[in-house]
Amino acid sequence: MKLSKVDYIKARNFILTNARMIERRLFEFYFENGDNTGVFHAVYAYRNPDGGFGHGMEPDTASPESQPLFSVMALETLDEVGYLNADLIQKDFMPYFERITTENGGIPWMFKPISSYPCEEHFKTVKEWAALSTTAPLLGILEKYNLNLPWMKKAEQFVWSEIDRIKEKHVFCYLCIPRWLMFLKYTRNQEKAKQTIHDLKHWILADGVLCKDLSDDGWGLYGKPHSLNYAPSPKSILSPIFSQETIDADIKTLINRQKSDGRWDTWYGISEGTKLEWAGIQTLSVLKALKHYDRIEK
Repeated sequence: MKLSKVDYIKARNFILTNARMIERRLFEFYFENGDNTGVFHAVYAYRNPDGGFGHGMEPDTASPESQPLFSVMALETLDEVGYLNADLIQKDFMPYFERITTENGGIPWMFKPISSYPCEEHFKTVKEWAALSTTAPLLGILEKYNLNLPWMKKAEQFVWSEIDRIKEKHVFCYLCIPRWLMFLKYTRNQEKAKQTIHDLKHWILADGVLCKDLSDDGWGLYGKPHSLNYAPSPKSILSPIFSQETIDADIKTLINRQKSDGRWDTWYGISEGTKLEWAGIQTLSVLKALKHYDRIEK
């Protein structure tokens, strides 16, 4: 099954009229031959003088303060479109990350906002200790660009210890697992990485991880993943664990869940505006996956 031309145009128009600038520039990059410079400028609109990124780069908070997660997201986006390089990482990103590194070598996931800007409740109660979901992708990116910084030694010790500690506890979170994979793909300790990837495959296929209730409004969202959340491309490290039948079924379900205005929805959002922003993020994510699997009519 493929997304029809008509429904693709609906999705395109939804993004271009409702999504944030960053999703619009990413859409142009992936689907309309846009250049990565536009993506760079959209990402850097979220950058603060301290070198970190804030200003609601994830729409669950409008707080302007720099956040570790948002700064990692900025790195991931620039890497995704081929704009990142070693000099940029060292000059624009590492001073901030080094400044917020904890004693055990990792960086926190988030800090509690100190301003009175609106945000989801889980940001107000966030634990400010080091996290695997931010430290691992940062370390993976540093390895990918062949950087060898003193910061990396203790960070790597932290990441391996957290992988051993957490094990399958976060496997339900399809936002965390790709960040593990960035590290596992590029770490120099490939023997350990291969074993961890093997374990991940086993944990993901365990009963109760994938959401099998196709009528569930949360299907494919946080905590209720499907196969494409873990394998958004046939080239994904985890794609071999899913049968073609499973991939095809999830693609069909995904296409059928498109709304009449072209969007794919989420239940996230602290306002009607941020719900549209999340829908823009989700719609772009779906279109990218469908493109990777060649499931959009030409």
